[in-house]
Amino acid sequence: MKLLLLGTTGYHPNDRRQTACLMLPELGVVLDAGSAMYRVREHLATETLDIFLTHAHLDHVFGLTFMFDVLHEREMQRVTVHGEPEKLDAIKRHLFSELLFPVEPPFDMAPIQPQSKLAAGGVLTHFPLKHPGGSIGFRLDWDDRSMAYVTDTVASKDADYVEKIRGVDLLVHECYFGDDMPDQAELTGHSCLTPVAEVAAAADVGRLVLVHINPMMESDDELDLAGARKIFPKLEVGVDRMELEF
Repeated sequence: MKLLLLGTTGYHPNDRRQTACLMLPELGVVLDAGSAMYRVREHLATETLDIFLTHAHLDHVFGLTFMFDVLHEREMQRVTVHGEPEKLDAIKRHLFSELLFPVEPPFDMAPIQPQSKLAAGGVLTHFPLKHPGGSIGFRLDWDDRSMAYVTDTVASKDADYVEKIRGVDLLVHECYFGDDMPDQAELTGHSCLTPVAEVAAAADVGRLVLVHINPMMESDDELDLAGARKIFPKLEVGVDRMELEF
């Protein structure tokens, strides 16, 4: 199965990366709707589209305002945005206030369920994460494969969510900071590199790909991958438009 990393930074886009958006094109599933959401149009191959939101911070949702272009001249049976009820309400009241966006968006919103059925017999479940305003992570399971998406949280090998992602084939996890800003990571609800590697090792995942990279980093070389790979060898930095098979 193919996972596309359409946007791999957080807070704001830069010349190398757009903000958070992942896509499983074979299933018509999108995880988060950041500034890379416009790229979904290039890969839309289904008659339904389900967009699952981790939370409502702008770098994860303002791509919802691009949906008229994403769906332009597409025959869709259904387009649904799934999220926690209070987050969906905030998006409706604020992002789609007529003072900011004067037309109704071309999709429905629905509270996320404890389990969401996916094509090919898959199931998406979610779990709480530590982040200002609250966030959730996702685990997607099929009989023969699994993945997890964890973003906007403070990584720790002792965190409750480690058990929720145990044994997945692919873990896509945020890594906003290197190891030199732990206080800022705690303050803002984001992760440093070494704790992310420790999470992957503790959860016994198959592969770790880092996303939500700090847009102020001029190069991925600012992350000490050599040190992190001593903890978890199968680690790489995600880049925009990367295709992952799992």
